[in-house]
Parts: sequence; structure tokens; C-alpha cells
Amino acid sequence: MENITLIASSTMGLESIVRDECVELGFKNVKTFNGRVEFDGTVRDIPKANIHLRCADRVFVKMGEFKAFTFDELFKNIKKIDWQNYIPENGEFPVSWVSSVKSKLFSKSDIQRITKKAIVEKLKEKYKKEYFYEDGPRYAIKIQAHNDVFIVMIDTSGEGLHKRGYRAIKNEAPIKETMAAALVKLSRWKGGERPLVDPMCGTGTILIEAAMIARNIAPGANRNFVSEGWSIIPENDWIEVRDEAFSQEDYEKEVKIFGSDIDADTIEIARENIKKAGVEEEITLECKNFLDLEMEERQGCLITNPPYGDRLLDKEAVERLYGLLGDICRMRLPKWSYYIITSYEEFEKAFGKKATKNRKLYNGGIECRYYQYYGEKDGKNNR
Repeated sequence: MENITLIASSTMGLESIVRDECVELGFKNVKTFNGRVEFDGTVRDIPKANIHLRCADRVFVKMGEFKAFTFDELFKNIKKIDWQNYIPENGEFPVSWVSSVKSKLFSKSDIQRITKKAIVEKLKEKYKKEYFYEDGPRYAIKIQAHNDVFIVMIDTSGEGLHKRGYRAIKNEAPIKETMAAALVKLSRWKGGERPLVDPMCGTGTILIEAAMIARNIAPGANRNFVSEGWSIIPENDWIEVRDEAFSQEDYEKEVKIFGSDIDADTIEIARENIKKAGVEEEITLECKNFLDLEMEERQGCLITNPPYGDRLLDKEAVERLYGLLGDICRMRLPKWSYYIITSYEEFEKAFGKKATKNRKLYNGGIECRYYQYYGEKDGKNNR
């Protein structure tokens, strides 16, 4: 098949991280938009993107982009698309997700209905039949309209890319795997002599993602994707991309990761998740209060997703926690870098120090800031 355009969808605030990943993977003509990154590729890049992208939410094939002000225009533009190049005679093709913002066509149910009808009419021309049973591979269609511009996509991932497969049990307020990977990426920690610590690690997601980054373990190598059932992608492509990913794993580098949490049950869940992810050799876990944090190394990286106001704690408890965390960092880890994500707007005041920089992110739909304090090592690296 000829070249195609792929879309890696992204949580707001992480687009540049996903863009950098796409560039590192060798994808061409990489472009960044709000909530998505587009790039050129072939069908072989569908396995590559799904298996390797750490911070994207899903990977889509971009089927078309056009303006439509009436349902007649919508129907005609959808029907122009070569759906038969992807969807086989028995393919299941639900219009599973529609959004419309600042567009004349705003009824999601009507957009779904018109889109489905147009696709059926197109497939009738190819397969010469009036009814499609849709009992084969799944080709879920996403429609995104903004300012009357429609983007039409087919989902290649199925379950979101954050479903790595290692987290069977969730705690009270988990962080998504894709977000955890982004936090580590933004810290620029990659393993080596400097340790990484999360003193409020919960079920261990940040620790696991850090270990996978340090070891260059592809996040999707051990899971399946809906497009593995598509006839347009040879099965051997999936096998080759996975084999290549396994061959690139790095077990020579020194990796020191430490995690702790005050709750014993949570630590046991973290231990199970870490074991399932296959990175138990890289991570040391303890059940203890973050106030007991002590590290021998002069420099290192602290990354944590502590409880915050609209999540688990009231304002007074949050301010006390952040004040104590600030004291621990300054007194016991004075040369370290600290990276802390929270929705609490007065974090810097409570922590007792202004961040080197902060970045707006959305964690579970909650607007947060990622406060970055550069120590000696990161201060040099980020100049």
C-alpha cells in the first residue's frame, strides 16, 4: 500500500514529548497539533508506532480531512474516502467516537449516522452486496470536528496505549502509564550512576516506566493491538518489529531505582506490578514514610505524584505534606533534582521554593502543574 498518514493522539500538554518520540523512531514529516501528532508512514509503521510509543494515547490511520457545513457535504466527503482499502467484506466498522466543537454540524448522533451510511454506500460499490454482517476484524472510526474541519480516523490500537499489561490492580488514585512515562522523559533521567526515587510511589507506575526507559524496553512489546487482525498488515511485520524491539533492550547499563510508600498493602500491589513488568531487578521497594527518606548518593532524581487536594487530601493536610516534602528535599537531597506533579495551585509556596520551571499537564482530566527543580546535573543538561 502507498504511504499513509498516521496520528498519535496525545494528552494535552504532552504533544511535544510524543513528537520527539516520533522523530526518534525515524518517522517522517512529523507535525504537532493540539492533542495529536501526525506523521507519514506505511502500514509497517502501524506496528512500530503501537509497540514503541510510550507517551501517546492511541495510534490512528488518518483517512481524510475536509470542511463540511451540511450533512450532505459530510456524506459526500466520507464516501470519497477509499474505505475498501482497509475494511474487508466482513469487517466491523463502528463509528465509535465523535466530537464536534465550534462547528455547524454539532449533533454527534447525526454525524455518526451519516458517516456510517456513507461508508456502507462506499463498501457496497466494492463488495456488491446490500448488507454487511460485520463479524470480522474491528476498524473503529473516530470523527473529530473543529471549526467545521473534520478529521476522520481508524483506530489501530484498540485498548489505549497506557494498557501496558503489567498493572492488574489499581490503587485509589493511579497515574496513567503514558503520563508516568512522560514525567520521566521530562526529567531526562535515563539510568546510569544517578539513582531515581519516588518516596510516595503508590502501586509503582512511575518506577516501572522509569525502569522500562532505562532498559529501553518497548512499552507495547508484550501486548496485543486490534490492528493485528487486519489483513493489510502482514503478520510477519508484527513479529519482526517485536523481535527488533527485544534485541534493542539494554541490560548492561547501571540502573538504580528506589520506591517507598507508607501503606503496606499498596507496596505489595506495587511489588506484583513490578514483577509482572519484569523489572524487579532494577527496583528496590520499602514500606516507609517519606519523612524517613535517606539517600547515599550526592546527586539523583526524585519524581513523585503525591496526594493533592481534589484527589485525596484536604487543603491543610496537603500544605503540611508539601511543606515537609520541601524540607526533606532541601535538607537531605540538596544537590538532587525534584519533579513533582500536583493540581494544588499554591504548591511552590507550600513547598518553600519556586520551581526552575513548571509545565501544565492533565492527569486523569485534572489540570495539574509539573514542577521541575533542577539540581547540579540537570541544571547543566537543561541550559
